[in-house]
Amino acid sequence: MTDFIKDCIDANKSIYEYVNTHICSDDLLYSGEVGFGGDYTLKIDLKAEEIFILYLKKYGSIFSEETGHISSNINKRIIIDPIDGSDNLATNLPYYGTSVALEENGKIVAGVVCNLATGILTYKTQEEKLTKIDLKTNKKIEEPKIEKPKVSIVERAYQNPKICKELYKNKIKFRSLGAIALSLCDARNYNFVLFLGKIREFDIAAGLYLSSDLNVYKNDKFLIVAKNIHTFNLVKDTINKL
Repeated sequence: MTDFIKDCIDANKSIYEYVNTHICSDDLLYSGEVGFGGDYTLKIDLKAEEIFILYLKKYGSIFSEETGHISSNINKRIIIDPIDGSDNLATNLPYYGTSVALEENGKIVAGVVCNLATGILTYKTQEEKLTKIDLKTNKKIEEPKIEKPKVSIVERAYQNPKICKELYKNKIKFRSLGAIALSLCDARNYNFVLFLGKIREFDIAAGLYLSSDLNVYKNDKFLIVAKNIHTFNLVKDTINKL
């Protein structure tokens, strides 16, 4: 497991360096292809995918948002979103990153999410608790605990005005940031994280593993993660009634 995490870190360092020192306008253009996940693919998505394949293919088959299934290993899969929030990256909105989950025999056993805008990488394994490192210094960092969160995150809020109206009626302040893996990764810092609409495996696999110690509910219409059980039940029940 230690080798897997090390290679994930090295892959993210390579992508982080490219994004922050070598990226050009051409990288932010559409490649002309539609990715496996159904979204139009940017050239930077494919560049990041190539880097992950180079570092991680030895650990098992790869399931990527861009290319889909790469090679075949019935026991181990690496589930990746090469660039989470690529439209944010393409418009200089500093909330984008990468997402990697390792699955063994149908169970997620490690998750790695990196915020490429800040250089902060978060990982957790079965053997090691939630850990954050700064890619620029290689040092582990301790973030302050957010005892009383000020905001919540609602991803794909623009597609769900009715739900947003109900949240507003309940005086719930929220943001819609456009990178679900990053939002799930830091769910403990918010009142809750709510993801609305079709849920794809590579969107949530790593981030959900990192926040699996919180309250989690998922069906085919939405996913909610919250630290406080009262908040969790309030939002879940509100949406289920609509």
